[in-house]
Amino acid sequence: MTCRVEPIRDEHIASFYAVLDGVARERRYLAMLEAPPLEDIRSFTKRMMDAGLPRLVALDGDEVVGWCDLDVRLRETLKHSAILGMGVARSYRGRGIGMQLMERTLLQARQKGITRIELMVRVDNERAKKLYDKAGFVVEGLLRRYMRVDGEYYDGYLLAILL
Repeated sequence: MTCRVEPIRDEHIASFYAVLDGVARERRYLAMLEAPPLEDIRSFTKRMMDAGLPRLVALDGDEVVGWCDLDVRLRETLKHSAILGMGVARSYRGRGIGMQLMERTLLQARQKGITRIELMVRVDNERAKKLYDKAGFVVEGLLRRYMRVDGEYYDGYLLAILL
């Protein structure tokens, strides 16, 4: 199955919110356990859209089933770098959607002059780690006790790619 990958638009925000919340509530992939309120997501997303930052969604029809986005650092000395965030709805994983999103996001990053992208991933998230390896990310460090969920600690990797 192939989904369309395109920049997020206003009409996608509610559906994006739903998939973000769904992935967060799985309690193992994101650094949040549930999505912030919809209006906060709407406001933040619109600010990022206005800034022209890569914010892509995978669509099955009109439904957002995944996303990949970059948040550029604000300090002058770090503006060449960005932090990548992404997720795919559980029922759509394993279909190549993550790689579609990643490839388009990296292309847009290059076009924007971003030369370093980093992310954090839990050590036990082997599927995501394989995706990031395939895309060219490398491990730059181990983040001990990176996340704590329900009283249990999880290590993470700091990954980066230089464009």
